[in-house]
Amino acid sequence: MKPSNFLPIISLILILMLSGCGKAAETKPAPGAPSTTTSNSTATPSPSPAPASTSEKAKLKVGISAGVEEEIWKKVKETAAKDNLDIEIVTFNDYILPNKALADGQLDANAFQHEPYLNQFKADNKLDIVKLANTLNFPIGLYSKKIKNVSEIKEGDELGLPNDPTNGARALILFERAGLIKLKEGVGVKATVRDIADNPKKLKFKELEAPFIPKALPDLTAAVINTNYAVDNGFVPTKDAIFIEPKDSPWVNLIAVRTADKDKPVFQRLVKAYHSEEVKQFVLDKYGSYIVPSW
Repeated sequence: MKPSNFLPIISLILILMLSGCGKAAETKPAPGAPSTTTSNSTATPSPSPAPASTSEKAKLKVGISAGVEEEIWKKVKETAAKDNLDIEIVTFNDYILPNKALADGQLDANAFQHEPYLNQFKADNKLDIVKLANTLNFPIGLYSKKIKNVSEIKEGDELGLPNDPTNGARALILFERAGLIKLKEGVGVKATVRDIADNPKKLKFKELEAPFIPKALPDLTAAVINTNYAVDNGFVPTKDAIFIEPKDSPWVNLIAVRTADKDKPVFQRLVKAYHSEEVKQFVLDKYGSYIVPSW
């Protein structure tokens, strides 16, 4: 037989051998390899795991007001943890210590005040702290245990208001908007009781520490109470206030830090956590009737 006559036979043998090898590869996976099956249907891919945060682990100590903001900051803490940022929450019951603790290095940031208050406080106390980012607006209201409407305020009645400069001015502007007084032109957010230009009902004004005004309310005709203290004392601002500040007022709360720290990346992570959709939705769902997210 000529050599060329053997070629078809050799080719057939090679094809059979290769087919056998291929079948063995399909039915006998290598030790330790995952078994696989092949079908004509398209397999649904497994969902990819969420990528782990690539940020370095960090910790910040943040001072806040006790009460409503504690719940909000717990949500911020939960959100920040996803970015390897641990937030230690420190609560205060006044408006003085948080800024001093920040300036002294006991805190890394605080979040309890609006910008007019921050600017006045740091000027009065020569503190090197600065606004980092906006947080929330807490519209203040006028509350009473004795009357149901501003029109019921009589001549000589006594009204309460916070004794710190900026919240005191805010209260006076609220009294003016309610038609109770008129302030000197141009005093704005620096108004004091000495700037009352017209007081037709000869009202008396009692200045008190903001946290204690709710307890003093039974002894007053009415008083301006900051929203966090109103809520802590059982008031529902949209229901119980006899007059309330517009929600678009300029007194938006903020996060403050030391000036030297403002541009550090870790603080941008703090802002990112606070300004997240998770936190915004939490605020709207739980406090939307009287707290306004301001970012």
